[in-house]
Amino acid sequence: MGAEAWKRRTAGTAAVLALAAVPGCTGDGGDAHRGTALTVARTPQGSRTPIEHVVVIFGENISFDHYFGTYPKAANTDGTRFTPARRTPRVDGLTKRLLKHNPNRYNPRRLTHEQALTCDQDHSYAAEQKAVNGGRMDKFVEFTERDKCTGQPILYGAPGLVMDYYDGNTVTAMWNYAQHYAMSDNSWDTIFGPSTPGALNLASGQTHGAYAVDPFTRKKVTDASVVQSPDENGVGTVINDPQPAFDDCSAKNHTAHNNLAVMTGRNIGDLLNAKKVTWGWFQGGFRPTGRANGYAVCGATHENIGGNPVIDYVPHHEPFQYYATTANEKHLPPSSPAAIGRTDQANHQYDLADFDTALKSGHMPAVSFLKAPAYQDGHAAYSDPLDEQRFVVTSINRIQRSPEWRSTAIVLAYDDSDGWYDHRAPTILNGSTDAAVDSPQCFGGPPAAGGHRDRCGPSQRLPLLVVSPYAKVNHVDHHVTEQTSVLRFIEDNWGLGRVGGASFDERAGTLDGLLDFGRPRAGKLILNPRTGAPVR
Repeated sequence: MGAEAWKRRTAGTAAVLALAAVPGCTGDGGDAHRGTALTVARTPQGSRTPIEHVVVIFGENISFDHYFGTYPKAANTDGTRFTPARRTPRVDGLTKRLLKHNPNRYNPRRLTHEQALTCDQDHSYAAEQKAVNGGRMDKFVEFTERDKCTGQPILYGAPGLVMDYYDGNTVTAMWNYAQHYAMSDNSWDTIFGPSTPGALNLASGQTHGAYAVDPFTRKKVTDASVVQSPDENGVGTVINDPQPAFDDCSAKNHTAHNNLAVMTGRNIGDLLNAKKVTWGWFQGGFRPTGRANGYAVCGATHENIGGNPVIDYVPHHEPFQYYATTANEKHLPPSSPAAIGRTDQANHQYDLADFDTALKSGHMPAVSFLKAPAYQDGHAAYSDPLDEQRFVVTSINRIQRSPEWRSTAIVLAYDDSDGWYDHRAPTILNGSTDAAVDSPQCFGGPPAAGGHRDRCGPSQRLPLLVVSPYAKVNHVDHHVTEQTSVLRFIEDNWGLGRVGGASFDERAGTLDGLLDFGRPRAGKLILNPRTGAPVR
């Protein structure tokens, strides 16, 4: 049952309950206690479905085929053994022909459990378009593969690496969540390009409306690496990874000379605030480790599985710091546990530890975005599937053990594909005609929404899973969704309206195909954070 069906059902329920309040009337001619029984079906206060809490775990840089290309068949030659349940649905993945006779220069190869730390790939806006090659999906080696690993000798790299994939022996937790809950094999990166555009599309469905500023004076400047196709006022589109202007930790605590980005317009935080719905973005390393020259310092560091130290906080992964209305520039803590999710000095931007505090104290916000510390976010070169698994499983286990689990939907989503191979050709829904970066496929697409160039997409398929008591069980949804579908679900669930300004929330498909609001069918699944296997 989708959101619209649920609304129709609860509207009918409200009418029956109103009649049941009249002495001697049950609304359907049945016995008097029946109207009371329907009380459980009423829409929870503030939300339009039984989902009172949405938690989005937003990972980094994974294409669908990179994690789920052979689902549900695992080699079981290394790592954690995976055996699928009977009648597990297949996905639109890597066929025998694609594995043995791929149109790219190399065939896809399985990466082992011991090859979890790999080189990063080229996932820039223009390179990804060239890899897709007008829908032929045959130029990944030429345009998104990096020739060699740099900086960290422990990383695995080999010719054709961009084509390669993991299976359930390494991304075991992800496959187990797919077994017990719902996932999509038709969910897309809203536009081509790297992390910042993906994060902005999650937050607002909008990468246009940015301008560049000097990191010290915050005066408007011209910088093509920050804003593409600026107008006469310097306002254009983000296609790269500029850091946010409203963040003390950007530009190496404002000691570097990198120009920063300011986003104008509204985001989902503004809409939630207008309706007084609690929310927060929780990111690893957000809590300052000190102060220097009047700026907060984000110096927390952890080692990944290879023993390489990684700074936890990545400013350009935090979309709400680009907007003056939702930024917590000085990284101030919440004024109290009860204030988490509400507007105070933290302004809805928090450290991950604050989410744990809110969960334990009974103050979990209605909407929470969780961003792992960098070493656990899944981004190749400094993170990996095994470190990512520990973060995802630990987070979900904590939520499932809390009272809020019964009314929660956890969405596992990603910011971009990293340029990793995926065999499905995109259907361009929004064209762009920027000769500097756009391909003929984008030139031939539909007119740019709002007239804003450099938002060509969708680009590549990304994993999308929903873990919830209301998720369909062992289900693969084939309806078209994208990053901005998560934004749309939040808007619809709390009746927030749309962002406006040619935001892609208008076109995004819904998540209804992954959920059934008739009654909760999916139970808890507690996994081992190290292996991803169920805890017996």
